Amino acid sequence: MSQVAATTEGLVAAYIGLLSLATFSIYTGSWSSLAKPPKVNGQKPNVDDDEDDEDNDEFDDRLSAADAYIFPIIGSVVLLGFYFLIKYFGTEIINYILGLYFTVAGIGSVWKSSLTILRYCMGTRWKAFSRYSFVLMKDSKNLSKVSFRIPSIVLFPVSAVPSAMYFWSTEAKKPALLTDILAMSFAHNALSLLRLDGFWTGCILLSGLFIYDIWWVFGTEVMVKVAVGLDAPMKILWPKSPYLSSDAGFAMLGLGDIVIPGTFVALALRYDLSRSGHRDYRRPFSKPYFTVAVVAYVVGLSTTMGVMHFFKAAQPALLYLSPACILSFIVTASIRGELKQAFEWTDSSSSLKITKSDEADSKDHEQPRSDGHADGVVKATAVESDKDSSVSRKEN
Repeated sequence: MSQVAATTEGLVAAYIGLLSLATFSIYTGSWSSLAKPPKVNGQKPNVDDDEDDEDNDEFDDRLSAADAYIFPIIGSVVLLGFYFLIKYFGTEIINYILGLYFTVAGIGSVWKSSLTILRYCMGTRWKAFSRYSFVLMKDSKNLSKVSFRIPSIVLFPVSAVPSAMYFWSTEAKKPALLTDILAMSFAHNALSLLRLDGFWTGCILLSGLFIYDIWWVFGTEVMVKVAVGLDAPMKILWPKSPYLSSDAGFAMLGLGDIVIPGTFVALALRYDLSRSGHRDYRRPFSKPYFTVAVVAYVVGLSTTMGVMHFFKAAQPALLYLSPACILSFIVTASIRGELKQAFEWTDSSSSLKITKSDEADSKDHEQPRSDGHADGVVKATAVESDKDSSVSRKEN
């Protein structure tokens, strides 16, 4: 079926849709980048106090200034690699290999992001679910442990559905809905793991990729060829129709235009948490830098779309997003008289102190189990549930 021309209303609907998806991904990913509330008074948790296994994704590594300097170089090498692969081997085999890879990776990515959002929505009610632990022991020494709660298991097969449908789709182009689900999950998890160590690093990264984006979009055909040729969940799509019809084609936004500025927005949220004087993000805290950064991203992306619509040509989004994010931070910090302090601040898992209010808040968020039992622990291969005391063996 031939593609019909997109109307102005359809294009506006597509821009709003892309803007909403991108902003949602950055917002949720930023909150996921916050460190889990620590144990108070330096106490080591016992078996029953351990977090679930899916929580253990906190890394001390941060993206440094040295990493930020070489990031555009690495990005250019990868982009050129895809360009020449498409040029000499065609898109069919490349898309098949990428589809296979993203199918496998997408299962874990959708599961992790869905679980994070579910836990955020449920709050302390999450602790009401039974927790099961598999512990591999040698004598009295714990060698390995995996902990999970019932929703984690239920969500896993559900999370595999988008990946399976994406891979086995027989359409000429992969369904946009499945592409968006996978792409947004990748963006969410990338933002939760890819953390900048400070605002200097963020400014270096955004400035370098500002030049990178301009060169590869305006200076060559490489960026556009790769973006259009690859049918992989590395971009989000929205139909150019107010009725969500695909007849007029799709507007697209690359994941790089979400993740790269998103790391800066997430850094602003972590800085706001640092300024609050406590580490538990479940407590309300002022978020001036984060709020301004999100608004700047929306304004920058809206400007990109407006210019693209007016000139009828592809635009490097970072041409507008990079200055918007950097200037939003500098202006906010200058108005608050915190520019020097903000640039000197370094994000790390040990950069904050635990206050007495944190200890009280940690206790407030402890929700007693309604069944009066502790969580169950499984040793070796024996499955034990805290709701079946006749089978399970409790650890004291």
